[in-house]
This record gives sequence, C-alpha cells and structure tokens, in this order.
Amino acid sequence: MPIQTSELTRFLCDLVRIDTTNPPGNELPAAQYVANVLREAGIDPVILESAPGRGNVIARLKGDGSARPMLLMSHLDVVPAEPKEWSHPPFQAELADGCIWGRGCMDCKVLTAMQLGVLLALKRDGVPLHRDVILAATADEEAGGELGMQWLVEQHPSLLDAEYAINEGGGFGLQFGQKRFYLVDSGEKGVCWIKLTAHGTPGHGSMPHSDNAVVKLSAALTRLGGAMLPHHRTRSVERMLHIVGQEMGLAARLFLPLLLSPTIEPVIQRMLAKRGQLGPALRAVLHNTVSPTVVRAGSKTNVIPAEAGAEVDGRLLPGQTPDDLLREIRPIIGPEIEAQVIKHGASWESEPASPLFDVFVQVLGERDPGCVVLPFLMPGASDGRFLAERGVRVYGFSPMRQEPGMNLMQLMHAPDERISEANLEFGADVLYDVLKRFV
Repeated sequence: MPIQTSELTRFLCDLVRIDTTNPPGNELPAAQYVANVLREAGIDPVILESAPGRGNVIARLKGDGSARPMLLMSHLDVVPAEPKEWSHPPFQAELADGCIWGRGCMDCKVLTAMQLGVLLALKRDGVPLHRDVILAATADEEAGGELGMQWLVEQHPSLLDAEYAINEGGGFGLQFGQKRFYLVDSGEKGVCWIKLTAHGTPGHGSMPHSDNAVVKLSAALTRLGGAMLPHHRTRSVERMLHIVGQEMGLAARLFLPLLLSPTIEPVIQRMLAKRGQLGPALRAVLHNTVSPTVVRAGSKTNVIPAEAGAEVDGRLLPGQTPDDLLREIRPIIGPEIEAQVIKHGASWESEPASPLFDVFVQVLGERDPGCVVLPFLMPGASDGRFLAERGVRVYGFSPMRQEPGMNLMQLMHAPDERISEANLEFGADVLYDVLKRFV
C-alpha cells in the first residue's frame, strides 16, 4: 500500500496534539490542519464553521460519475481526559511500546488519519474512480453532532450526498476461542431520553406519610432498573448470530438461534448473568433498554418535597419509536409516574449483506486469512444517523486487529487510549484496498 507508516503516524500525532476536547470543541485548528494536508496534495478542501471555532472540513476526489459517491466520515472532537489517570500525557501523542498514546487514538482521530492517508494515496496512484470519494472530518460528535454533521446535512446537504458512507464504530477485531472475528457496524440504536416525575404531598420530614414523591419515584426506578423490556429482532443481529453459529460448531449452531426466541432468551440471559459483559451486550441488541441515570428531589433534609424527578437513558432498536418505548415502560413505572421524552435521536440499520459489505469480507479475508466478518448492531449512537435518515447506507468500519493485552473497544473514552503503529498501518491498508476495489 502506497502509504508510509511514518506518514500515518505523523497525521495522527499532529491531530492528537491539537486539543479538541468537547466541550468546548474548538475543532477549527484540526480542520485547518487536515485542509492544509489536502491542499499540499492538490486536493481542494472547504472549511465550514457552524459556530465560532467549530470547524468542519470537506474535500472531494472526483470520479467519472458512473456511480454515486462514497463518503468517508470521521469527527475531530474528543471527550475530556484527566492527565493524572494516564501513563503518557493525553495530548502529547508520545510513541512508546510500539504505540501512539493519546486522546483520539481510538475515537476517532485515528480514522481521520487513516481516511486522509487513503484519499491521498488514491490520488497519488491515479486510481480510476467510478464514484466521487468525499472526505468529511467534522465537529461536535461527542456532544450530539448539532454543530457538526447535523448542521452540515441541514445547511450543506449537497456536499454530503452519497450512496454509501464509511463511519466510525466498527471494524474491530475480536478473538473468541480459536476464531478471529471483525465486527462491522451495520446499525445503531437510537437515543430516547425520558424524564420521569412523581408527585406527592409535601410536609415536614419528621412526619412520614405514604404519599411521598421520593418514595414513589424510587420504587418506580427500582422496578425499571430490574426489568427486561420486550424482545425485538433486527436483520443485523439475526445475521450475526447465524454466522457465529455456523463458525463455532454444533453447540453454538443449536444454542445461538434460541436467543432469537422471545420465550427462551430470558432463560439464557439468566444463565449468562455471571458471564461478564456478554449478557448485557446481548440484552442491549435484542431489546429497547432504559438506564436510570439522574435523580433530583428536595432542597432541605427536613422537608418532604411535592415532586421528585429522574432522567432515564433510553435506547431504541431500529424500527422502534419513542411511543413504543413509553408503551413498554408504563406498566413498569405505574400510572402515578409521568413520563416525557426529552431527547430523541433516530436508530438506523443498513443492509447487513450488501456489495460494500461483501468487499469488507473479501479484503479482510485476504489481509487476515481465516477471519470471520460479522454485522454488528451498536448500542450507542454516532453521526451515522444523520446520513442514514437521508438514505445513505452507512457502515462503521475502522479496521483494527485485536492485539494481546488490549481490548480495543474498552480503550474508547478511557485513560491510556492508544493504537499500535502496526494496527494503524493495517487499518489504512484495508481501507485502501476496500476503496480501490469498490469505488
């Protein structure tokens, strides 16, 4: 592949050293850096500010127009990092133990660096393109995307018009037994945050009574926290379980389809309760979920308040709506608790068997013989939803091998976020091969 590891390392290190912690974001210097690299290579970028300092950069490598464009998307902002929790300073991009250390080395400046390197290589090689290849490195994903991808699709939709998009959120390697799997994000759950409110009779704390709003709310939250909501199937999870069953032998082939049964799955979940994160992960992709996260009540210790409130982080499977989730939780919280949706972001699902997905399978199979590529439904949310809502077929694909001692997904948003130079090169190689073959 015509991208030197040193070039990729330079891109990633330079981006990590630009502190784009969100809030406040201040992604403009990072957008300007990407734009300067593109200009030096003869590619004309455009920088768009959604607000002062909130920079987004978009560039296009032209094809012959015989097929619709491919969008390479990533975000430039990162979550906060507390330096005292890190082995290496989070914004210095130190190289140690064969790795680049710093905030953004997994989420998601690493993908910006890979995509930037691949776009430059396609141009240098003079690869004949049927599709335009659009690169978009945007602001504000970590705070919901309102000043980044959401703003762009609302204000500049023609710049992002594409048939397919390669996004963050997938492509990670996973070793399970003797098998190596790669998870490609072919869908995501949607956000549905809900405010719960309980009312009661106010009074003096020295005189307990049964109409206490705090007690009512606490009881409802306890029931909600322990409840498993109804079972729902999606194409991505069905296909994932089918492929894993075929690859893992007779026992898995018989066992895994049972997870798709609404009556048997709860029994399996009880069996998995003491098996680490496997049970919660499967629960998250087979059910709408709710997690109580914020509670507010009272202002003085000796006063029983008239009202108590809580906020619940709800997540919707593709095909589900906020009204569906409210119908599922109302029998659990009871008639006395008010429930109001305060934030909603759409879920989405791309076809888990498509021409682009087939190319992912082919290229990874050549680069890592014997591996298995799976569609995956991500419980979290990304900027992919803004494109999926407009008909773009989005896939999370930031390819990385599983490496000894590193759980790639657990490094996101965590101290000591890092990536090996070998994995950075592997990911760029895979992306280059995918694009050269598909676009």
